[in-house]
Amino acid sequence: MSLHAWWLYVATIFVVCAIPGPNMLLMMTHGARYGMRHTTSTMAGCLTSLILMLAVSVAGLGVLLKAWPATFNALRLLGAAYLIWLGVKAWRAPVREAAAARVDAGTHGAHEAAGERVASRGALMRNGFLVGSSNPKAILFSAALLPQFIDAARPTLPQFAILVATTAVMEVSWYVVYAACGTQIGAKLKSSSVAKTFNRLTGGVFVGFGAMMALVRH
Repeated sequence: MSLHAWWLYVATIFVVCAIPGPNMLLMMTHGARYGMRHTTSTMAGCLTSLILMLAVSVAGLGVLLKAWPATFNALRLLGAAYLIWLGVKAWRAPVREAAAARVDAGTHGAHEAAGERVASRGALMRNGFLVGSSNPKAILFSAALLPQFIDAARPTLPQFAILVATTAVMEVSWYVVYAACGTQIGAKLKSSSVAKTFNRLTGGVFVGFGAMMALVRH
């Protein structure tokens, strides 16, 4: 792979990763609810699912998914159902005045003092992994995109490794940006009415993502 091709890939994946989607919405939501420190577990879960999807596409399984539409549709509908469930859960999440009055959304102690249950790091990582894995179209997208930047005259595996590493760095960078925006929002959730509005807004968007995934066919 030439340096020019790599820079072209960097520019492409920068834009692709920046586009708001379920992963980035989850980062912003968890940033607002749990703070940056705890959201790093969510990032780890999403990143793990991303790397696995890229590995699957490199292995050629994306071609198999495309050849077996029934399997692809089953995975797509399962992912859509999970996003809708996540949205309903966020919409119905209880809001306490004391919890909403916290000033620092990034401290574990503030949540405990307010009587709010803080999700464990394992739960946050699992949540991130499931959301990141909810869209099997990412496998097909990777299978179509990555080969465009591979030089067939050179060893393939090292080039794929470079592209996967580049994607991971870019994705995590945007995770941090969205989570940081979330922590700023979390610091402003000073009333139960505002917190409830935030929960319903993010819940509605998750349901929307799930509905679009279920209705829009490949």
